[in-house]
Amino acid sequence: MYSDFYTVFLIAIFMKINPINHSFFYLFILILFSFNSSCAQPQLIFDTDFGGDFDDLGALAMLHHFVDNNECELLSVMCWNTERYAVSAIDAVNRYYGHPDIPIGVRKDGAQVTEWNYTKPLADAFPYQLNYENAEDAIQLYRKILSASKDKTIVVVTVGPLKNIQGLIESKPDQFSALTGKELIQKKVKEFVIMGGRFPEGKNEWNFNGDMPGVTKFVIENINAPIVFSGYEVGLNIKTGEVFNELNKNHPLYIGAMHFSENAPWIKENFAGKILDNSTYDQTAVLYAVRNGEGVYWNKITGGYCEADDTGGNKWNTEKTSNHAYLKLIRNNEEMAQMIEKMMLGNFK
Repeated sequence: MYSDFYTVFLIAIFMKINPINHSFFYLFILILFSFNSSCAQPQLIFDTDFGGDFDDLGALAMLHHFVDNNECELLSVMCWNTERYAVSAIDAVNRYYGHPDIPIGVRKDGAQVTEWNYTKPLADAFPYQLNYENAEDAIQLYRKILSASKDKTIVVVTVGPLKNIQGLIESKPDQFSALTGKELIQKKVKEFVIMGGRFPEGKNEWNFNGDMPGVTKFVIENINAPIVFSGYEVGLNIKTGEVFNELNKNHPLYIGAMHFSENAPWIKENFAGKILDNSTYDQTAVLYAVRNGEGVYWNKITGGYCEADDTGGNKWNTEKTSNHAYLKLIRNNEEMAQMIEKMMLGNFK
């Protein structure tokens, strides 16, 4: 991506080389600025079930570092999880990384407490201002952001169940837009990046299930924007986390990963006082959304569509083509793990 300084530098070099051919010069300028515009930072909305699996926290840390590295804009975090401390923990993490003004929306279906979630330890450790009660309704915030955005510019990254997206699709015209939610998506969203499902086929994947029968099927059938899926199988064997044992104990990644390792139902039996490695699902979706990486980290499989059932299962159906695609990993799992760990820590060297 060109910076303004680099653009001016290239113009100056061209003028020195070819000061006479003005028509060609103006054509060069037009092409250069068109390319510069097309390489703008992706504008992301991050929709997460933050608080259960550690990968949501790792993905959010990655996003903050990508923002600081001028690789993307994070317009909002939408929280599917109605655990009482989830919003406060997200706000605390955002403030820790120096981005206190990122708005947070939450699913307003009634708060509850899940003690094994790492949300309360994060909220206890760091200052925050937002909570479940004073955070905006996720659907309202989606509509506000989309209506104010340029057409086909927003990338929505979902790394949890899709209830917020269902609510957006079903939303009616309001003070923000005369369009329905489905129309807003068609007009404003450039791409959905969905971490969920298994490819080419699988059953009962959490993000496609979420104890909410039919939600994923409805969403996939009613999204009229391109969708790229990063399935369960992409991150399953990319193991990250143990490196966080070396962090300061007051670091959010240390606090979250330690609580997760000790308390998450599917991993706690292996806990022996240190942070454990864990599958790296959500981080792959963030990496694709920001850097694409096609042909470098994975291939993008097209020529079909994702057919979801009502209970968290799906298959890749090749009977017809669509604007769906899924990622197929081509890099070594260990290489991916080391790279993603560095990204979670903000080490881009």
